[in-house]
Amino acid sequence: MIEAHGLTKRYGPKTAVDGISFSVQPGKVTGFLGPNGAGKSTTMRMIVGLDRPTQGTVTVNGKPYAQHRSPLVEVGALLEAKAVHTGRSAANHLAALGATHGIGRARVQEVIEMTGLQTVARKRVGGFSLGMGQRLGIASALLGDPRTLILDEPVNGLDPEGVLWVRNLVRYLASEGRTVFLSSHLMSEMALTADHLIVIGRGRIIADAPVQDVINRATTTTVRVRSPHATQLVELLRSADVTVTTTEPGLLEITGASAEVIGETAAAAQLVLHELTPLSGSLEDAYMQLTADQVEYHSVGAGESTVSAAAQEQAR
Repeated sequence: MIEAHGLTKRYGPKTAVDGISFSVQPGKVTGFLGPNGAGKSTTMRMIVGLDRPTQGTVTVNGKPYAQHRSPLVEVGALLEAKAVHTGRSAANHLAALGATHGIGRARVQEVIEMTGLQTVARKRVGGFSLGMGQRLGIASALLGDPRTLILDEPVNGLDPEGVLWVRNLVRYLASEGRTVFLSSHLMSEMALTADHLIVIGRGRIIADAPVQDVINRATTTTVRVRSPHATQLVELLRSADVTVTTTEPGLLEITGASAEVIGETAAAAQLVLHELTPLSGSLEDAYMQLTADQVEYHSVGAGESTVSAAAQEQAR
């Protein structure tokens, strides 16, 4: 388990993490989301003792990370996949890590095979692709067969097979009762992988709940209805809480009434329905809604760029 209490980190006048408290439970995959600059990486670095909190505490499996006698056995972390001596081979890098904890060559070979590094294990890390570097970082995190796994953007640079492999791996590890804490900017992948979400913005927690709860709280469910009696159905559902839009004859998109209510209303009036489909919001929709006011770095839209360029040209 990971437990943080009033965790704060300041860099001069800049507050990167602002008094956050949370727990990451064993037996589930907990996703860590937030815009760039929100404080995710700083939080993860404090968990493993790479940054010292300005205030507050964070423990892993009941102790601060630095107090564990065999940290690789307690916590496996991937925070920066490129933090490897580029002149070493993948096998030698893992063997050197293992030597610090008495982990033998058999386990090194096991994680090499587990992460698909067999064909490049004797090659220098400096020549690795981004995806191979990520696999080596995950192998390093798994080396001690840890109770807790912390992964920062683990699928970065991986191909679809690698993404699927990471998803299945972390879910399997969680099913064994381990604690899994991972960040990602891929909302569709996080929706498939995580059981629970912690969302952070400007150094503060803005959501801490199961994935579906986060989606339900931040988005509105719409029901798509197709019926030859669409006009009559709209009249029956008309109320201040119900909103109906239509883009073609016989097709309705209804908010404010559940699929059950719509179906029962149609049945009571003997109206035929050809489709009755609840359309729940996606995790991406919920994330964008939650973090709309928390984004620190804003991109300029294509239209704005074009206008700006034209104005500059005219000024010349």
